[in-house]
Amino acid sequence: MGSTADKVSGYANEVAGNIKKNLGKAVGSDKMRVEGALQELKGEAQVEVGKAKATVKDGANKVADEINRKL
Repeated sequence: MGSTADKVSGYANEVAGNIKKNLGKAVGSDKMRVEGALQELKGEAQVEVGKAKATVKDGANKVADEINRKL
């Protein structure tokens, strides 16, 4: 998965998890609240993976550009 796809999936999981967590609170379901919180954390991790991939890609592109410029 690319960096953008990771970030989009991550944000979607964060939103879905937040909704599930709050719905669990509203209906008094500890299980749903915990599942929502875990999904939210999963989303946050996916976003960070996407950001890291983008940073690595940008760094590699800068190095490649510098090498090509010197050739």
